[in-house]
Amino acid sequence: MQTYQTIVALSREPIAEKLVFALKDVALQFGAALHSLGDQLSNGTYHSERWECNQDLVVSQRESLRAIASQYKTDLCFLNAGLVPQDIRILAMDMDSTLINIECIDEIADFTGKKSAVAEITEATMRGEIKDFKESLRRRVALLEGVHADALEAVYRERLRPNPGALELLAGVHERGLYTLLVSGGFTFFTEKLRQRLGFKQTQANTLEIIDGKLTGKVLGDIVDGAAKAAYLDEACRILGCSKVNAITMGDGANDLIMMNGSGISVAYQAKPVVKEKADAAFDHVGLDAALLLIS
Repeated sequence: MQTYQTIVALSREPIAEKLVFALKDVALQFGAALHSLGDQLSNGTYHSERWECNQDLVVSQRESLRAIASQYKTDLCFLNAGLVPQDIRILAMDMDSTLINIECIDEIADFTGKKSAVAEITEATMRGEIKDFKESLRRRVALLEGVHADALEAVYRERLRPNPGALELLAGVHERGLYTLLVSGGFTFFTEKLRQRLGFKQTQANTLEIIDGKLTGKVLGDIVDGAAKAAYLDEACRILGCSKVNAITMGDGANDLIMMNGSGISVAYQAKPVVKEKADAAFDHVGLDAALLLIS
């Protein structure tokens, strides 16, 4: 039997036998067979089980299986059967709502009473409804004009928290010697603090213009959009002498898709539907550190 995909189930609880039967049953309706790749494993935090699948499942089929798994608080990953976990050399990830729990720009806007106006644009952009990220960012940043620069520190200190498993993920990938890249359509004020705190090898983001201690409503230099995120990953691959298939990528919004497309493993974390359906893995129930099970 030729194997096209490896399906991995990840859960905080032992993976239910009922779920396994249900997945195999639905797969059969697609004409696909799932064959177990050994016993269920646990690393103390998560439980995982793997099957090989004899055909490439299309988006609608993957979504059907994910919907069943979700009823058991389990996430599914559909990996290329030829993937060698040891070949993964880079972790590239988004910041806002992926690495951390907030959209920083929305929280800064809260200091001007414009959070809902900014959040509305942010949401539409992440869902892929506003296609031009640069224009979207300029529109949102313009609404921040006059905000005192101290608001950035207040957002970092009072509202920003790493998402579940973030610290463990970074510690784990650094232990394995991976190059870590944080690429954000957000702001350097936050990526720099997270670089120092979590040890990212490289961070790229946008710089807010500040004059006389206040935000001017402008961004300095080129804006980091979806294409720029992908270009920074490509450049890191070139420097390391590898290709994008040697990277694991993580994001939650439409502007992460170019970076995620073609990577060895793409992970959608608590993501918009447009991102989930294109990603290899969709994490809705497990933390970021569950990705360590995919590369070990």
